[in-house]
Amino acid sequence: MATVKKLGGTVGAEVQGVGLDQLLSDESLPAWCLKVLEENGALVFRGLYIDDEIQRAFSQKLNEVDGAPSGEPPPIFRVTLDPTMSASAEYLKGAFFWHIDGASDDIPSKATLLSAHVLSESGGETEFASCYAAYDDLSDEEKERYGLLRVVHTFERSQLLVKPDASDEERAAWRERRPDKVHPLVWRHRTGHCSLVLGVSALRVEGMDLEEGQALLAELLERSTRPEHVYRHEWGLGDLVIWDNRGVLHRAAPYDPSSGRDMHRTSLVGDEPIQ
Repeated sequence: MATVKKLGGTVGAEVQGVGLDQLLSDESLPAWCLKVLEENGALVFRGLYIDDEIQRAFSQKLNEVDGAPSGEPPPIFRVTLDPTMSASAEYLKGAFFWHIDGASDDIPSKATLLSAHVLSESGGETEFASCYAAYDDLSDEEKERYGLLRVVHTFERSQLLVKPDASDEERAAWRERRPDKVHPLVWRHRTGHCSLVLGVSALRVEGMDLEEGQALLAELLERSTRPEHVYRHEWGLGDLVIWDNRGVLHRAAPYDPSSGRDMHRTSLVGDEPIQ
């Protein structure tokens, strides 16, 4: 019988009592996982050693998978800094900063599944921070004020932190790849919960002086990522982690790009615009 063990104060829980065979054979498991994911923000399955075929199939049981053409298996995105293994290796260095996936999209992905295939000797831990808890911690006055603010998110900002000397052509390519998007600072979810939409992509607050707006965003990010709101996962080989991408920030701890670290990711299609 599946049970959960809390790992953090406001985010993170370990799923116990679920074996590899149950991922596809237990028809009640997907709905149960989505329920406890909503309650805990991130779920850890230790030492499952899930292969790509099972990850694809289990992801599809949870939800439609991003990038899956009709009638074809969903793609596996390899999270690695080795350019021989992934064409996206260079821009993935932006994952060392707090973010949600697809912050410059109209509808970010619902959740992310990440499995550990090769680990680095040091570094590479993943931290998760609850932006639901960060919103709940605001005063009533702050909730009212911040509920009126809108924030410009840009993919370019995270890349400039990694490559500040980028050429005009590179910057233009980043903007073309992920155009800027304006979102409310407070995401009012269909569930009735609210979360703050923050992270490295948050560039400025509309209608506010640039420096003042950036200072506010930095303060809120610092408050959102206080230790009591963070779960730090130290990966074991074969671990699978699922997290709620809508209200949970994440970042990877730096690691040696030549380490061979190789994580396999599937993303569940979002069904809720930031509003």
